[in-house]
Amino acid sequence: MKKIWIYTGTVFALGTIAFICMTKANAKETNVDNNLQYPTNSWRFVKHTFRLNIPKNNNALSQLIIETPSTVAVSNDIDVLDVNDQKINTNISAYGRQIIIEFPEKVISNTKLLVNFNKVQQPVTGPDSVYRFSVKVVGSEVEIPIGLAKFPTF
Repeated sequence: MKKIWIYTGTVFALGTIAFICMTKANAKETNVDNNLQYPTNSWRFVKHTFRLNIPKNNNALSQLIIETPSTVAVSNDIDVLDVNDQKINTNISAYGRQIIIEFPEKVISNTKLLVNFNKVQQPVTGPDSVYRFSVKVVGSEVEIPIGLAKFPTF
């Protein structure tokens, strides 16, 4: 009889500990005081890297246009690298939430580009950060949408 009570007590204690640990792991932290909820102001510096494949037999790129999400703050610490991790000559400008990367040498075709946003201020919680990309090719002023990139918060 004593063994049954010891086993039952042990199982109950372990079950309670596991339940408490799971509850704490799944709980979202909120700051509540006097029935007022304050948003969490936790931000983190992260690096967002984009890999772009420029197809062969297309016109060379003159501009890469990146529409940044309202959920992040992008610094001017931006690197554009080729497939060999060599820096590419660019002119970078920002207009509101739009970052324009110009390629003055006009030889950007048939390659892979890495665009590094080195110091992005992103909230710890909230919606995912979605970037929209478009390009302009040499000899045209038409913006061509090429895709999206999505970064989750953590």
